[in-house]
Amino acid sequence: MRSPLFYVGDKRKLIVEIKKFFPSNIRTFYEPFVGGGSVFMNTPAMQYVLNDINPHVISLHNLLCGFANQQDLFLAQIKNIVNDYNLSFSFQKNNIPEDLKKAFPKTYFAEFNRKGYNQLKQDYNSSNVKAPLVLYLLLIYGFNRILRFNSKGEFNVPVGNVDFNQHVYDAIIDYFNIVRQRSILWQNLDFRDFFLKNRITKKDFVYLDPPYLITFSEYNKIWNHNLETSLLSTLDELDKKGIPFARSNVTHYKNKTNELFLKWSKNYSSHPIKSNYISYHDNSIKSFNEVLVTNY
Repeated sequence: MRSPLFYVGDKRKLIVEIKKFFPSNIRTFYEPFVGGGSVFMNTPAMQYVLNDINPHVISLHNLLCGFANQQDLFLAQIKNIVNDYNLSFSFQKNNIPEDLKKAFPKTYFAEFNRKGYNQLKQDYNSSNVKAPLVLYLLLIYGFNRILRFNSKGEFNVPVGNVDFNQHVYDAIIDYFNIVRQRSILWQNLDFRDFFLKNRITKKDFVYLDPPYLITFSEYNKIWNHNLETSLLSTLDELDKKGIPFARSNVTHYKNKTNELFLKWSKNYSSHPIKSNYISYHDNSIKSFNEVLVTNY
């Protein structure tokens, strides 16, 4: 199952391989960099504490959790906005003119949605109350489904050549079915505050997929050498307490090497993960070395 947020760095395609190294019995699953949530969705545990420093990511998760028992209402509200802004909705109807498809055979979704999407974006940015449901639709119809804001706090992603299709609906329903059955606590903290606030024990498990220090996606812009060092020290402290953890990371990318991480990982078990990386900046697939490091 994949996250309906379609988040950058999503681990859906890797989850089967990664889960092979997870503990078989987890009391509380802690994830300080939850992102879209594909890992927690596919990992059984008694309860979950999930966190992200991005408040918009957490607001979208809270939005979806709030509709988990009201999926018909959720879809009805989605359809109202889609109709008001004349957006494509191939999940239920084909409302794109045939002449537009012929004129723009590869980009007709973007051509059709551009006017309504730009108006929706303008209305969202000018509103004093930022509606998470509107933000979710901006994510679904936006370029590469990126969550990005400028220095003024305005959502500034252009329209994408995408729409609300069957895959989006299926991902939402899967998410609803998962969160209805689980005890989840959502937090919006810096990872350092996350570890200070939560009392994690040996019976729990921590999975970490932080921004990668040596790659170039939008998400990774918030990460730096100091944060990497702080996280590695935090993981060493978890290990001293006997708390099991697993961390995903990239050791090599293009001509770069994460020497800091490589040196640290020699004290633990390192498991190669087959993966490809798609960069927003060059929109191409680049082979790179991804690993999962565990302290058990």
